[in-house]
Amino acid sequence: MFKYKVYGGNKLYGKLEVDTAKNALLPILAGSIMCDQKVIIKKITYYEDVNKMIDILNHLGVTVKKTEYGIEIDSSSICKNEIPSMLSSTLRASIFFLGPLISKFKKATIYYPGGCNIGCRPINIHLDSLKTLGATIYDKHGYVCVDGTKMKSGFVHLPFPSVGATENVIMASLFLKGKTTISGAAKEPEIIDLCNFLNAMGAKIVGAGTDMIEIDGITNLKSVTFTPINDRIIAGTYALIPLITGGEIEIDGVNPNHILPLINIIKNSSCKIHILNDKIVVQSDKRVNGFGMVETLPYPHFPTDLQQPLCSAATTANGTTVIVENLFENRFKHVPNLVKMGANIRIKDRVCVVEGVKKLLGADLQAEDLRGGASLLLASLGAEGYSIISNADIICRGYFDLDKKLKSIGANVEIIE
Repeated sequence: MFKYKVYGGNKLYGKLEVDTAKNALLPILAGSIMCDQKVIIKKITYYEDVNKMIDILNHLGVTVKKTEYGIEIDSSSICKNEIPSMLSSTLRASIFFLGPLISKFKKATIYYPGGCNIGCRPINIHLDSLKTLGATIYDKHGYVCVDGTKMKSGFVHLPFPSVGATENVIMASLFLKGKTTISGAAKEPEIIDLCNFLNAMGAKIVGAGTDMIEIDGITNLKSVTFTPINDRIIAGTYALIPLITGGEIEIDGVNPNHILPLINIIKNSSCKIHILNDKIVVQSDKRVNGFGMVETLPYPHFPTDLQQPLCSAATTANGTTVIVENLFENRFKHVPNLVKMGANIRIKDRVCVVEGVKKLLGADLQAEDLRGGASLLLASLGAEGYSIISNADIICRGYFDLDKKLKSIGANVEIIE
């Protein structure tokens, strides 16, 4: 565990490159085990969560080789279909192995996944969907055990557009004879990317990016070299920096269509924003306007993963911002830390009302979850004096070498033990 020490109050200028999308990499890594031939994933970013997924691959008997351009995965030697608690209890994404293991072995045993405590994230939608296709599921000493020997293709309706459940059903039905249809599917770009990855190996999946996805069963997958998309949440986090610190940031490697709700908020905040292909430039030389009403909803609406960084930007905006968190009930854990810095914030149920103040003051802070930790780092960049952020290693779950990247644009950030 380490801490960030941040000296704030400086305008920041420069260029930031967006890394590969964590939430695209994780299901792709899991899905790679369904191929008996070599899978090459290029331009991989070694977030902490990615490293944990590689640990799981190694545990399963998969050979993973790091190269100068990415990683090579050889699953021909895979020999296990169980993921123990020591590997899954701290990683929510371990659930992504459920579908691939069922496809590979017809059976899977996974300890209930952990991760950030941002609210209730039950896996019942995953399990109920698999039951619809004929899986038998039971609990055993904290493990979920799935027997898919009697699974058949069919129709699955998701009562909520769960990203993970959508991806698990896709991968679990890949080798089922006939056509499987998912209604109410999630539409996130990461789902499109997973389907592009699987289709490049020979899968027959159509409809990704819509609420209706169809999978025609196949018998095997072939070798592939694949480059995942870049991370829209990192891009959005970077785009918020000038709103907090002032200055000008060029963000390279971003698909503007993936963060349109945030772009519209920035446009209405009195900031200048320029978009050219995969580059966005955000410039601010004065106090921005409050953001009005913002609600988190599934894609293509405003993402919950950017709610906390946006909240930090709202603390010093001129006016009122009302944030409604519709997805996770515990995603305001960063607020007490912001109040400690002088922010004027009120919370009732899932509504957060932010009255902008002229400045924040540095303070001792505690990161409670990944995106909340990132929001505290952003707030510290704009605060007067210095801040110390404890439990900062949690930020590494979704941001890679963030201190070095911030230093490159003029921020005063250091890691302390």
